[in-house]
Amino acid sequence: MKRNATYTCLLLALVSGCRSSQTSVATSTSRPPNIIVIFTDDQGYGDLSCYGHPTIRTPNIDRLAREGAKLTQFYVASPVCSPSRAALLTGCYPKRVGMHRHVIFPDYDYGLHTDELTVADLLQENGYATGMFGKWHLGHRPGLLPTDQGFDTWFGVPYSNDMAQFHRKPETNYRYRLPLLRDEEVLEWEPDQALLTRRFTEAAVEFIDEHSTEPFFLYLPHSMPHIPLYASDDFRGNSPRGLYGDVIEEIDWSVGQVLDALDAHDLADQTLVLFTSDNGPWLSFGDHGGSAGPLRGGKGTNWEGGQRVPCVLRFPPLVPPGSLCTEVITAMDLLPTIAPLAGAELPAELVIDGADVREQLGGKPAGGTTPRSFLYYTSRGELAGIRRGAWKLLLESGELYQVEQDVSEVRDLAEKQPDLVRELQALALELDAEVSANARPTASTEQLLFDPARP
Repeated sequence: MKRNATYTCLLLALVSGCRSSQTSVATSTSRPPNIIVIFTDDQGYGDLSCYGHPTIRTPNIDRLAREGAKLTQFYVASPVCSPSRAALLTGCYPKRVGMHRHVIFPDYDYGLHTDELTVADLLQENGYATGMFGKWHLGHRPGLLPTDQGFDTWFGVPYSNDMAQFHRKPETNYRYRLPLLRDEEVLEWEPDQALLTRRFTEAAVEFIDEHSTEPFFLYLPHSMPHIPLYASDDFRGNSPRGLYGDVIEEIDWSVGQVLDALDAHDLADQTLVLFTSDNGPWLSFGDHGGSAGPLRGGKGTNWEGGQRVPCVLRFPPLVPPGSLCTEVITAMDLLPTIAPLAGAELPAELVIDGADVREQLGGKPAGGTTPRSFLYYTSRGELAGIRRGAWKLLLESGELYQVEQDVSEVRDLAEKQPDLVRELQALALELDAEVSANARPTASTEQLLFDPARP
């Protein structure tokens, strides 16, 4: 098993609650449930019709929310993609696994250490077929690819779609190019990005078809709507929101294809499907960026719009239809939540920061008396703030917000609550000190699997 035996056990406490229309929940199925995680890139909190967008049409994602749960306070662990993806797969703050230093560029030689236990590792070790179709962005040197991190197969791109040549102006003299890989083989250089959403979706559906008789884990991290934006001919020009809306509506089509594949194999009741985004939307690209809805800020910021993202989840044996989860849940909770669903045990010595939220997703009241604490880190991995219960403190500015009542973060209450400010400052430093003291290394190599530089 890929991990160091020296890790010591620590789980930060989680208090989460969900309101739902039902309270009785069955959790058993005839076989371990399939797990599907659909992860978009730079999609904002307000970019779905079920989250209030007036013109972008997302009927398939809305169906997931209608048949499962809509989460209104779902957080990712970073406002940029590589750290956020590391947290999703490992259940850890990016700083704990050394992946907090912004995003990985084509000439970088490091990535997520293979000693880390990923969701894919856990499920693969417990008899699941594991497949990934889309953007990786956690290291692209030999030994750092998805097939080294628990995935049986991968079809996708190693980093962001703007790390490419053909959309750049000639005067930028951009050195690097974007490859499309199958496992460890480069199939194409500079693939047609208008076809990426479709190609990833078709590969994902094929994976479902091939593994419908056994438990499987499908990870579908789309390259869009990260800029530059592209949509296929069937979707380009269709949305009143323009190209950005076209892109989101094609992603919604992709979700529909996945749901149809599950229905074709009568797997809907045996499959947990989660849809979310890696961070908030671009704010500096005009109509090519998304919307954080009522939230302040966007990608790269520690305002709510940078890290609070849309999330819908369907799993009939556990989640009553029409559920509304309004308490804090994070992407780091995925690993410890699905482990018991899959009949798997996390190693007792493993240090993670997420927690099992099955009861909360099932509609049961939150237990305990201590509100959950969540640390905000900047895009460069520096401690930026803390959320505890309804309160959020930003450390550099000293601003304090009651984000349950003030979701747009416009009323700074620091002067009225000086004792609370000091208390939260101390707590943030204490929690960050533990993460720092027990941080683990990344892996690096000077070897090249492929040369990303322009030939």
